[in-house]
Amino acid sequence: MAETSDTRTPAQIEADIKRRRDVLAETLDEIGVRVHPKTIVGDAKAKVAANVDHTLGRAYVQVNRVVSDVKAQFVDEEGAPRLERVVPVALVAVGVVGLLVFSTRRRKS
Repeated sequence: MAETSDTRTPAQIEADIKRRRDVLAETLDEIGVRVHPKTIVGDAKAKVAANVDHTLGRAYVQVNRVVSDVKAQFVDEEGAPRLERVVPVALVAVGVVGLLVFSTRRRKS
């Protein structure tokens, strides 16, 4: 239980009250800033930006992994191209492009 007899002087009590008022005023200012619509919108934007950055970072890592895996299929350990895999893929690519070009020219006629 709190002691009922206060040995502080009136000046000390007034100083304590002033200190507490200052602390409360500062706290109320902080609350006012936190609940201000611009602050709330800014916080929401920051969270969205952080989530987008995180998602893009994960996507970058995944794409990097896929590119490395594909590169490993067409390049040997020394960095030289594996012709037994590159040549058939190149032929298929040229064939597909040729078919697309041929089919678009045929439609125009």
